Amino acid sequence: MSLSHDPLWPRAGGWSAASDVDGGVDAAILGVPAWRTSLSPTGAHATPAAIREALPRYGATLLGPPPIDLGEVLRIVDAGDIAEPDGPEGEASVHAEVAALAERARLVIALGGDNSITYASARGAGAHGLVTLDAHFDLRDGVSNGSPVRRLVEGGLDPHRIVQIGIADFANSVAYAQRAADLGITVITLDDVRRRGIDDVVATALEVAGADGGPVHLDIDVDVCDRSVAPGCPASVPGGLQAWELRALVRAIARDARVRSADIAEVDATADAPDGRTVRLAALCVLELLAGKAVAA
Repeated sequence: MSLSHDPLWPRAGGWSAASDVDGGVDAAILGVPAWRTSLSPTGAHATPAAIREALPRYGATLLGPPPIDLGEVLRIVDAGDIAEPDGPEGEASVHAEVAALAERARLVIALGGDNSITYASARGAGAHGLVTLDAHFDLRDGVSNGSPVRRLVEGGLDPHRIVQIGIADFANSVAYAQRAADLGITVITLDDVRRRGIDDVVATALEVAGADGGPVHLDIDVDVCDRSVAPGCPASVPGGLQAWELRALVRAIARDARVRSADIAEVDATADAPDGRTVRLAALCVLELLAGKAVAA
């Protein structure tokens, strides 16, 4: 990719390696290219690299006022990729690396990979609460990209500290809807988001997930979006969130100091539209997470 150079227009991305920076940082990026247990065929393992390649297409400036450069107000590092994140050994590696990064970073951002990464990422960050932006409950049995929420609950996460935003009609089953209800999970459907508005939904989510003051993990499953803006998500459907809605939700949630970790999942870079719109949206989610922390700083 060849991009123009302008010293007065700094681009996003290209952050220092985590190993080259001493001490605490504001944000740490970690690639988690999981894909082997996906319920549908996916090339999600190609996505962390694709997101990094897409980031320089954007500037690093928030217009404010006053305008600020994320690279100047935040210390951001890139910890590279987990080589083989699937399976028990891979998840243990993700857990350990996220835990180590969480010791020094205000926010750890895991670049997926399929949605199975939520399990090890949230546990590694020591999350007490979980907010998902997802069309699906992810409460399936077994180990797959459809099971991380159930696995987190079975691993000890209090389901009364879980909020699922964007759950959609025709994307779930009665059995899993009942499982969510039985567990006491707070469900805010896609229709609820549009009826209540983003500010109200975010306030509820943070009140519930962050009730005990402990760390909160944000799962950004990009298939919550309309298929027109996320064709590279195998399970995205027409009528989902618009790109601006997802971005607004991500930034608003990330502003809260209790949100200490996040993952961006379910983007298949190999199945994206020719203009790369899904990967570019995922890259913007990285920037919105950083923007939330910059505004809150």
